[in-house]
Amino acid sequence: MSVNVNRNVSDQFYRYKMPRLIAKVEGKGNGIKTVIVNMVDVAKALNRPPTYPTKYFGCELGAQTQFDAKNDRYIVNGSHEANKLQDMLDGFIRKFVLCSECDNPETDLHVNPKKQTIGSACKACGNRRMLDTRNKLCTFILKNPPEADSSCVKEKKEKDKKNRKKDKENGSGSGEAGNHNDIDAPDVVDGEEDDDDWAEETTEEAQRRRMEEISDHAKNLTLSEDLEKTLEERVNLFYNFVKQKKESGTIDSADKEILAEAERLDVRAMGPLILSELLFDENIRDQIKKYKRHFLRFCHNDKKAQKYLLGGFECLVKLHPSQLLPRVAIILKALYDADLLEEDVILMWAEKVSKKYVSKELAKEIHAKAAPFVKWLKEAEEESEGSEAEEEEDDENVEVVYSSSARELKVETVQPEKAEEDDDLDIDAI
Repeated sequence: MSVNVNRNVSDQFYRYKMPRLIAKVEGKGNGIKTVIVNMVDVAKALNRPPTYPTKYFGCELGAQTQFDAKNDRYIVNGSHEANKLQDMLDGFIRKFVLCSECDNPETDLHVNPKKQTIGSACKACGNRRMLDTRNKLCTFILKNPPEADSSCVKEKKEKDKKNRKKDKENGSGSGEAGNHNDIDAPDVVDGEEDDDDWAEETTEEAQRRRMEEISDHAKNLTLSEDLEKTLEERVNLFYNFVKQKKESGTIDSADKEILAEAERLDVRAMGPLILSELLFDENIRDQIKKYKRHFLRFCHNDKKAQKYLLGGFECLVKLHPSQLLPRVAIILKALYDADLLEEDVILMWAEKVSKKYVSKELAKEIHAKAAPFVKWLKEAEEESEGSEAEEEEDDENVEVVYSSSARELKVETVQPEKAEEDDDLDIDAI
């Protein structure tokens, strides 16, 4: 869903639109953070780098910010609602985007790091103004000025090169080197070249560049559309994405892309369920080692994702019962050793038989086959607790003895003293 860039304008036909901010809270406790999922699209609509509004949020909230331009992840530490950030974005737009005269968002920032000034120029009314550099964000902008559009620079270089080539051809083709008319000829060529600017370039490079721009634009448009789809549709999109990577033979090095796509579609926790279906078969033990990195990106410190991994494993046993059912305990041990499943998640799963992924009868068989491994986990846990208790008792019976003549401290074990019997028993006191 899109909103007006200047939300004070209620006109539904207002031409300047931007996507509504989508915020996603991740983590718990001190590690909680808010990921602004579509910050790149919002920043593109404002004609500003995505780091600027993200940093502005950090300055206003007094929170740290993180940028990962490669994966399009822009993060503000802490838990923040999307509506609150949207209201805060209005302040950024008013200060750093809208023209002070005509309230038009078609403005460019001109940063001069030497003079420590930031200017704003409006393309609509021509108004120019200097921004107040006392704002905390201005310090960041001065250190990180907007980058020039590399495609425009490239086009200009190509055009200049073409002009020089034509000038050279016209100058050498005239036969009279010192004639004044030969000197004036290039001016006519320059004039014709200005008219050619209205036509599109037809070179392969220009066509390739236009196709990239179209695909980027289409990608940005589908971002917000995909998030508005149902959970089932988003899961299917993610399934097809992973399947395409597998079929193209690029799955081995695509772990980061797969995680980014799951986060884009907001189906991260369900990722292991899809990956299990596509990457595992009856040779699961070898595949755990091969795709460990892919699953760790989802399952590390995420118990919900680990539960989905167990669900995916149950579905896999359903597909290959004769090969996998007798080896359930061994496979669970392999998942545990690979740090894909935590001990408490396995014990919690073992307590209750669920028919969410497979039939109740098959689920009971899987749990029965997993019983030896679950028993081993519980015994290992009890042994560790017992050893800790013994260490605490030993610590209580240790006494540090200091001697002025000794060179080192001596540690002696003191046996608990038995209660001494009272030699003089007072009968009257009984």
